Amino acid sequence: MTIEGNIVDVISGRCFFGTCTVNLGRITEVVEVSPVQEASWIFPGFIDSHVHIESSMVVPSRFAEAAIASGVVAVVSDPHEIANVLGVDGVRYMVSDAAKSDLSFFFGVPSCVPATNFESAGAVINAEQVGKMLKSGEYLFLSEMMNFPGVLFGDTEVASKLKAARNNGLPVDGHAPALVGSELIKYVNAGISTDHEAMTISEARAKILAGMIIQIREGSAAKNFEALHGLLTESPDKVMLCTDDIHPDDLVEGYIDSIIRRALAYGHDLVNVIRAATLTPVKHYNLPVGLLQVGDTADIVIVDNLTDFNVLETYIAGKKVYEKECISVKELPTVELVNKFEAKPISKSDIEVAAESSRIKVIAVDNGELFTHKIESDALIINGKVCSNLHKDILKLVVLNRYQKAKPAVAFIYGFGFQSGAIATTVAHDSHNIIAVGVNDADIVLAVNTIIDAQGGMAIVNNGETKILPLPVAGLMSDKPVNEVAKKYSELNRAAKKLGGNLTAPFMTLSFMSLLVIPKLKLSDKGLFDGESFQFTSLFI
Repeated sequence: MTIEGNIVDVISGRCFFGTCTVNLGRITEVVEVSPVQEASWIFPGFIDSHVHIESSMVVPSRFAEAAIASGVVAVVSDPHEIANVLGVDGVRYMVSDAAKSDLSFFFGVPSCVPATNFESAGAVINAEQVGKMLKSGEYLFLSEMMNFPGVLFGDTEVASKLKAARNNGLPVDGHAPALVGSELIKYVNAGISTDHEAMTISEARAKILAGMIIQIREGSAAKNFEALHGLLTESPDKVMLCTDDIHPDDLVEGYIDSIIRRALAYGHDLVNVIRAATLTPVKHYNLPVGLLQVGDTADIVIVDNLTDFNVLETYIAGKKVYEKECISVKELPTVELVNKFEAKPISKSDIEVAAESSRIKVIAVDNGELFTHKIESDALIINGKVCSNLHKDILKLVVLNRYQKAKPAVAFIYGFGFQSGAIATTVAHDSHNIIAVGVNDADIVLAVNTIIDAQGGMAIVNNGETKILPLPVAGLMSDKPVNEVAKKYSELNRAAKKLGGNLTAPFMTLSFMSLLVIPKLKLSDKGLFDGESFQFTSLFI
């Protein structure tokens, strides 16, 4: 097979019109014919350098359908979402299901299961287990070390996991939002080499200066490309592209190709941009992915032009897996359903809050941000109970342990803007308990119980009507095709927006309200948590 077009050589940094010959899945010849001319463009296949497949709400084999249509040939994935539900078995499930597709999945070993000891997870992966997994040769890195306080203060379990990565010569991914100064240096010196949490270019520069590679993140939950894209020109060899969390509706609209298209529209050098999506992740993670060189695996993407950047064809190991909206698969693979779900239905009395004072601490959300704020407010007290206050946009927030019978934790949140109904989900980072928000106890309870009946998913209740997107795989993923899941998820989001407020993605926002490792105030199944002091705090003032 020989293809021709404008070839981008990420090793030499040159672009030229030429031909590329493939035989038995490998590139046997690359011939330069002339300078660049009006023709299609040939690139090494694109790579997402950091993604949680579970956030797409489909299993890896279904995720692959959308990824290859975007020119992605490989993903570097941290399976810590399913690991928090099912432990090592969950990680093995992802590896097994991923093997059913042509897309190359490179998994890391989750480093923080559970993410903290301040919430109830479904499993634990300890240092001994991490060491065995890293030694097995099946995993290419130690996944993001979210427990940065554990690194800084010398937690023995954390230190053992980092040592296991060093002993096996494997990189360690970072997760250090807003970490700067001497603490950043100490974190990096522990062997942590990447970060995808930088939100400002000054933060990213400090981390690059400290020795890190920055993964410019543009996902569904957090969007940092606008702030950080200057690094593609300023420090091109120190950046990679990633999505971190990408939801199904966004995935089917565009993936890494969308980030590349935006970068080119901003005028960044073509080779620098493509290297961030190919060469740099291949070198950093030592990935067996081709770079369009003679002898390489034929992992290739062909794009129509540099403006529209429409993917025409995708090849993985020389096999054409995508061509003009046609995915080359014989049939959808069978998906095994695995789960862990012990929660029992609740009643309104379970989420009542007896007033201990007239003022309360409130979680405040900003549209599109994972960080929250701490505010104080007068409580709306009715018959001795603290209730949602629609006039002030202060709604009740509930988290219920789904792994064992327990009393729900309750707090209050500002920023959702709902005027009716409730929503609930088991996509609740990172332990994936049930989380719900609503305007009254009856709707909240119905939403939570709908989730329990389905053994996981996303549900909305409004005016007595209930809708749900079932997620039967660990309460995180569907076994259905990605387009079908994307359509259903979009329908739920539209319905949630009709409850009121201005949030772009209410379900997405809700899913991060129990993520304790990102400040400032969050709610776990064990209670209200202050992410700055890293300890529980009272609801009442």
